[in-house]
Amino acid sequence: MTAARLIASGFGSGLVKFAPGTAGSFVALVLGAAMLHVFPPALPVAAAAAYLAGLWAVRAEGAEDDPGWVVIDEFCGQWIAMLALATPSPAGLLAAFVLFRVFDIVKPGPIRTAERLGGAQGVMADDVVAGAIAALLLWMVRTGWPGLLE
Repeated sequence: MTAARLIASGFGSGLVKFAPGTAGSFVALVLGAAMLHVFPPALPVAAAAAYLAGLWAVRAEGAEDDPGWVVIDEFCGQWIAMLALATPSPAGLLAAFVLFRVFDIVKPGPIRTAERLGGAQGVMADDVVAGAIAALLLWMVRTGWPGLLE
C-alpha cells in the first residue's frame, strides 16, 4: 500500500466493506477524543494536517471522484466538528459524531456546493463545511444550555 493510499483510506479504516465513511468517522472520533483528553491543542493541528495530507493523497491516488474508501476527508470533518467540545464527554462525542455524519450524508446547501468544487478540493471541502456546521451547532448548544454536552 502506498503512503498516499494509507493516508487517503484513513490508515485503512476506509477499506471496510460496509459504511466506510461511518467507520472512518468513528476512528477519527476515537482519535479526536484522545487528543481532547490528553492535549486539546492537538485537535485543530490534526484537522489542518488531515486537510493538507488529504489534498495530497487524493491527488496522488487519482481519487478525484471521492470513492468510498477515501475517508481522510471524514477524519478532517469529524475533527473540525469536535473543535466545539470543551471536553470529550460521551454526550458531546455522540452529538459531534451524529451531527457530522448527518450533514456529510444529506449534504444540505453549502455542503453540496462545496462538493461541486470537484477534484481533491471538492473531496475535502464538503467534509470541512459539514464539520464546521456541526461545530457551530454544537457551540450554540453549549452556549445556550451550559453543561448539556459536558
